[in-house]
Amino acid sequence: MDWNNIWSLIDPKLLIVVAACWVLGTIIKKTPRVPDWCIVYIVSAVAVILTVWMIGWGPQAVLQGVLAGAFAVYANQIVKQVKKGADK
Repeated sequence: MDWNNIWSLIDPKLLIVVAACWVLGTIIKKTPRVPDWCIVYIVSAVAVILTVWMIGWGPQAVLQGVLAGAFAVYANQIVKQVKKGADK
């Protein structure tokens, strides 16, 4: 899938939510008491909450929040895997 197709799914004003979720995920990852499997759920929940706060309650807001949280996690994994592949 092309990155432009993914970007077109997320409302441009929610890019700040994607960035905030990426930073939040990085901070949580460094927290020793939070298991790795919880990070995606925490980031997704925060993304939905921030999106609903920014654009109001509704199915579109929930969907946009899930997409923003998922994109933050996905983008983080892409960067991590590229670095891992470059080290080999």
